[in-house]
Order: sequence, then structure tokens, then C-alpha cells
Amino acid sequence: MRILSGCAIIVRGQPRGGPPPERQINLSNVRAGALARRAAQSQPDTRDTPDEPWAFQAREFLRKKMIGKEVCFSVEIKTPQGREYGMVYLGKDTSGENIAESLVAEGLATVRREGIRGNNPEQARLCDLEDQAKAAKKGLWSEGGGSHTIRDIKYSIENLRNFVDSMHQKPVNAIIEHVRDGSVVRALLLPDYYLVTVMLSGIKCPTFKREADGSETPEPFAAEAKFFTESRLLQRDVQIILESCHNQVILGTILHPNGNITELLLREGFARCVDWSMAVYTQGADKLRAAERSAKERKVRIWKDYVAPTANLEQKDRQFVAKVMQIVNADAIVVKLISGETKTIHLSSIRPPRIDGESSQEKNKDKDKRFRPLYDIPYMFEAREFLRKKLIGKKVNVTVDYIRAATSGTDIGPGSIPAFPERTCATVTIGGINIAEALVSKGLATVIRYRQDDDQRSSHYDELLAAEARAIKNGKGLHSKKEVPIHRVADISGETQKAKQFLPFLQRAGRSEAVVEHVFSGSRLKLYMPKETCLITFLLAGIECPRGSRNMPGGLQEAEPFSDEATLFTKELVLQREVEVEVEGMDKAGNFIGWLHVDGVNLSVALVEHALSKVHFTAERSSYYKALQTAEEGARQRKDKIWANYEEKPTEEVVQVSEQKERVANYRPMCVTEITDGLRFYTQDVETGAQLESLMETMRAEIAAHPPVEGAFTPRRGDYCLSKFADGEWYRARVEKMESAAKVHVFYIDYGNRETVPSTRLAALPPAFSIRALPAQATEYAFAYIQVPQDEDARADAVDSVVRDIQNTQCLLNVEYMGASCPHVTLQFADTKEDVGLGLVKEGLVMVEVRKEKHLQKMVAEYLKAQESAKTSRLNIWRYGDFRADDADEFGYNR
Repeated sequence: MRILSGCAIIVRGQPRGGPPPERQINLSNVRAGALARRAAQSQPDTRDTPDEPWAFQAREFLRKKMIGKEVCFSVEIKTPQGREYGMVYLGKDTSGENIAESLVAEGLATVRREGIRGNNPEQARLCDLEDQAKAAKKGLWSEGGGSHTIRDIKYSIENLRNFVDSMHQKPVNAIIEHVRDGSVVRALLLPDYYLVTVMLSGIKCPTFKREADGSETPEPFAAEAKFFTESRLLQRDVQIILESCHNQVILGTILHPNGNITELLLREGFARCVDWSMAVYTQGADKLRAAERSAKERKVRIWKDYVAPTANLEQKDRQFVAKVMQIVNADAIVVKLISGETKTIHLSSIRPPRIDGESSQEKNKDKDKRFRPLYDIPYMFEAREFLRKKLIGKKVNVTVDYIRAATSGTDIGPGSIPAFPERTCATVTIGGINIAEALVSKGLATVIRYRQDDDQRSSHYDELLAAEARAIKNGKGLHSKKEVPIHRVADISGETQKAKQFLPFLQRAGRSEAVVEHVFSGSRLKLYMPKETCLITFLLAGIECPRGSRNMPGGLQEAEPFSDEATLFTKELVLQREVEVEVEGMDKAGNFIGWLHVDGVNLSVALVEHALSKVHFTAERSSYYKALQTAEEGARQRKDKIWANYEEKPTEEVVQVSEQKERVANYRPMCVTEITDGLRFYTQDVETGAQLESLMETMRAEIAAHPPVEGAFTPRRGDYCLSKFADGEWYRARVEKMESAAKVHVFYIDYGNRETVPSTRLAALPPAFSIRALPAQATEYAFAYIQVPQDEDARADAVDSVVRDIQNTQCLLNVEYMGASCPHVTLQFADTKEDVGLGLVKEGLVMVEVRKEKHLQKMVAEYLKAQESAKTSRLNIWRYGDFRADDADEFGYNR
């Protein structure tokens, strides 16, 4: 229903499958004032006409009384022009309130007295009601008043934006006067009577296209959307939040007591979300996206032919957990699935930093300089580093948003477009954080803008846009007005002369920080040295790794067995990880040779241990030789991978081997200085104890004479330095990690303990007291024949017992065999010569590690006997009996 004026009403029947037909009924025998009319633009001679007195009040009287109510009517006269005059009643029949009589009684309409027939009681009653209204001076018959002005905002307010801003996005009372289409209305703002055009923020309904001949052609579902809005809002009292303005049209949200029309239109499939106005929507863009998603899933109305971007994917392929193996680009990562398969994932709806046209031309002019995108494109390195530090080696949640089809590209030329393979685009989260959003918020990527009908976008597209807006506002990264960061990284791979100059620095540095940029093979890598800002080729020392296939002058040389497995193993362990390297030398081609450590693991030893490499004879002079030998022996015995066809040595050599298989007991006095929570310990050699005391005494005397300046030393990971301990004395230390200037993790190299200190408690280590003057005195060991309990409480009991017995005491130590990271030893008390580890087994504090070596069987048997005794007595970890599974590693079945 719609009220045209105080005496003209449009009624509609009940909708059946679409908008019902309309019918205009003019009230018989009465006349109300005419409402204002705007001049027709096609007729320049016409002018705007104002409201007649009490015309608006008459319209409002009927609007409040009738809108949304059921009425009945009777037609009395139909003119040749088709106008219908009759009576309208509230309710289902003529017993209801007579609308014409109510108007006249309130003094809002006059009675047409001409032609009144005396025998018509209805006309007579109208005349009586009019006389009563006159006597009571109601409405038209009152003294003055009754006029009001409706102001069109386009003409009365010069600056539309200022008008919207003056509302401060607070709800304003309004009446919806006209519905142009489902998402555009004309509203009368109260109490100032401003007439404005409002477009619903965040959505767009199908519209009516105006043709050249002036006719209108509705888009599919345009009429239904218009009726949907009309039937709920037209001439209703609502509240409007004016949110912004665009091209002289105000963007806003209409709130009705029964709900938000914007969300209803989306949920019923009458509208789609639009990005450009979604940004100003104040009620939560996620609600609109959810409403649209609901309509798409139900395939209603405009979405009847909708096909989801991931419709062809199974649930397990749409959402999964994977481990990040590599950062390919600032918007692409390689992940490893649970199945072991690797997959490249592109972050949805973002674009990595790219070089602009002018910079690209400059690069093309400088043909002598090799263009390296990672270092030469502004903020590309920062974006890659952000992803690498956040994701590499971590498990992430992947939700596939869409799959971008492969493109063929265009021919080479100024306007050429490169070809792209099919790309899986997804939202990647870790710990609840959307990585793409975090990248955009730091200004390290931008958001892609799409065509309105392009549904292939991130499921969190609005959050990405909001993050980009914040980054622009705060001038972050790509949006900063500061000079772009420059990375001058020298690539000395294969540069023999440069490598020779650089070699002594790396050798003197001991362990240096590096990032593995590329893995060529199991033992050949490319490293980025952040401290030296250079790229080097690095070869693992001490091993002989299977070679991969390569082009030779005589043709393609086939790969050796297990070369691909070795390469994959190294990639999974170290690619794009932060590592430490010890450079020992270089080859003729300018490649550096040395040892690489990642998270305490020596990569050379790990490759040998996993039967993917053999020990090279050059390892004999290395301190890691014993660890390599032990690892190779274990791999040979398992006959794993490269040792699958290994045969025992001929009999003539057996005699020599058997002679070496007697356990050697060569106990040396050691002082235990530190015991870790994992039941490992650090010792000092008693024989060199005097040298350490002398060095410490001299060093502290020099410090007392020349105190270091507080804060003058800037620590970096791997640096050797001086650190002031809690006792106020200075000790030699190595920086292990830098959290901040207030939190520097240091390792005391002569005692084995660790501490977190502020940088103000650190100072440079004088060369006279460096590790070249006296090597680090704390050596790490683990107990032989022992398995540390996994349970934290049980492990804590074992550690407490050891601390109580041997902390800061002198013991006798014998190396039994080499582990992957440190030697495994037995300890004896200096006075009683009792075995400390055996005592732990007897007390039921630890389990026995079964070893297969023949020369160790006597010791293993003794330890197992002690373990059986503890189990029988139900001591400590055995208090509830044998808790291990029959096939557990402790029983030796998996060795």
C-alpha cells in the first residue's frame, strides 16, 4: 500500500509468485490539499509547486493509520480516463473505520458539497463531520499553521559531504518516500524534512536500465527486489545511518524495527556485495558477506546458477593442515601435506611488491648488473623475510579460496603478459593469524582489486582491504614516503679471487650465522651471510654424498642412487632456515667447505646417520670424525639406503676388528659445572683448570683497570663476548639469541650455563682472552646406556638426584660411544668409583638404552640387571609396573 495524498491511495493484493498488481483508489466526496511537485525537466516552462496547507499532515494521517494494514474498498464511480472513486475501510469488510470520515473529522479534508443529493446518508454524514471540525477549529479550520517546507538536500545544502559528516553516523529518524530499485530509495529526514536519495552501503540490487526511447528494461529480479524493499519500507518509519557520499548520492544503512534491509536483501538473493561501498558500512561487513554466502549456498534468485570456486574440490582438499617447506615469493609458499606430497600455495587476493615502470627501464639500461628480484625490488626482501621467520618449518592451516586457471600469456613485446600455470589460492593462518592480512598490514603487499562479478577472491577480502587502509594511513612499507631500503648483497659464488679474500674472515669467525637460500644437492648449498651481506656456495665437509644427474660434455650423466633423497632430506632440514656454519677451507672453484649446524644438529652427521651419505677420508682430522663414524656404523648395520647391498669386510680383516671391540676404560678427572633439564651435563677438564683460573684472574684485572663502557657493545648472534653474571663477575660467553636489547640469551662457554641478560651487561671480549688463547672449557656430555624419562616429573626427579650428587664436584669420566650431538659417557664418583648412571638405574629414576655394539654388551647387561631389580622393587618410575609397550624403542626392537 502507498499513500499518494490525503485523498488518493494505492492498494495491492497479496503477492503470488511475484509483485502483485497495483490499483489507485481516490476517496469519493472529499478533497485534501495537493502535495508539492517538482518541475518536469523536459518542460522548462514549469516550476516547482509547494505543498498546499495541511496537505502533508493529511498524507501523514493516512500513512500512520493505513500503511501495512489490511483494507477493503468499494468503487462508486469510474471515469472515462480510468480514475476510480470509492470508499476505503480499515479491516476486511465495510464495518471497519471509514477513512474519508476520519479525515474530515480531523479537519484534514473538505467535503465536495456540489451535487449533493439529499437522500444520500453518507454524504450527509460527511457534511455533519465537516461542520463539527469547523466548530472545533481543527486542521484546515484552525487559525494559521498547517504549512511546512520539505527541503531537497541537493539544492539547500551546498556541500553534501559536510551534511553527511554533520550527522556523525548516528541513526536519524526518516520516512521512505520512494523506492527507485531494491537498493536505492528517497527518504525524508526528520525533524528537518530534508529529502535525500540514499543508496544502501555495501550492496547493489538488479536495476532498471533506461533505453534510448525512454523506456526502462529491468534486469533479472529487479522488479522482485524493488517490491521486496517497497513492501517492507515504503512510507514506513525507519532510522537511517548516513555513512558516506559518492557522486552526489548518499550511502547509508536503513534500520527497521524488524531488521536490517541490507542483510535481508542479501540473504534472499536480491543483491550482491560491492567492495567500493562495503568499506563505509558501519554494521559489520562480515555480516553482509555471511548473508551473501548463505544465498549462494542455497542458490536463490540472482545466484540460481552460482557455482562455488572450490565446488569441485573435496573437503580434505579445501581445508587442511600442512608444514611450510619454502617461501617461494612474497605471496607463494611450498607446503608439505600429511601424505608427504608438496604443494605450492598462493596467498589469496594479494600482490607482492613489484618494480614500477621507471625502475624497470633503469634496470634494463644497466645491462652489466644482474637483476635479482629478491634484493632489487623494494620491500621484496622484507616481505620474504617476514614470511620466512613466521612460517618456515611451522604447521599452518590452509583454506583454499579458489583455483586460478592457467593463462597462456601473450607474445614477447612491450605489452606482453607472462604465462602462468594453474594456481591454488588460499587463506593461510597460523595461531589464528591470517598471514596475508599481517603482510598487507605491514605494507609488504597490496590487495588486488576485482571486477564486481569476479567471485574468485579471498574469503577474508574485507579484512585485507581494512589492513591495507591501515597500512596506507600509517605509511607502512610500500606506502611509506621514506626512502626505500636498499640491499647491496654481493654474490661471490664461483668468484675465486673474492672468495680467497673472504676466506680468512670466515675461518677466524668460528661459527657464523647464515640463511640457506638454495639447496643444489644433499651436500651443496647456497647461503646468505647476513653479517657480511653476501651470498656464498657452501659444501658440506667430511662426507661423500650421492651425485645428481648433470650435463657433461659426453652427454647427460645419470644420477647416483639416493641422490634425490639426499637433496630432499637437506631441503626439509635446512632450506631457508637460520643455521650456523664453520668454514674450514675452499676449493679451486671458490666454493667454501665446512660444517653446517641447524638446531644443534650437524648436517653432515645427519646425512650419514640417515644412510644418505658416506664418511669421506678428509673427516679424519676433524673433531666430528667420531660422531660421523658412529653414525655410519649404525647405518651400515641397518643396511639402509646406500648401504642396502653392503657386505661385511673379508675374513682377514676380522681379527683386526675384533681386537678393537673390547671396551676401553680410560677414566679422566673432570669437574661437573652444569646439569641441564634434559639430563645432559657440562664438565671442565681438571688438567686445564689452572689455565682457566689464570686467564680469568688476568682478564678480571684488566677489566678492573679498564672498565668497559656500558652499552658500547652491540651484541649479535654467534658473537663471543664478556657477560657480567649475577655474582657481579665477568665471564666469557657466546650470544645465542637476540630478542631485544633488554633480552639477550648468552651461553657461558667455560661453565655451560645459560642466562638472559640486558645488552648493558655485555662487553667486547679482548683478543688476549679469546677462544684462540684458551678454547671454551665447558664440554657437553650425555649419560651412556640411559634413556631419560619423557614424563616431566620423572625427568625432574632424575635431574634433582644428579644435581644433588655431582653438581660442582670432581668425577671420573670415560667416553663410551658418540651420539649425534655429543659424546655419551659413564661417570664415576671420585672417591667410591661407583657408576653414577648405574646408580640412577638402580634407583628406578631412568630407563636403560639398549646398545647393539658387541664391545658394550657387558655394560648393557649390567645396566639391564640393575633395571630389573628396580622394576621388581617398583622404585620411582616403575612404581606402577612396566609401563612400556612391547615394541618400544627401549627394548631394542626398532634399532
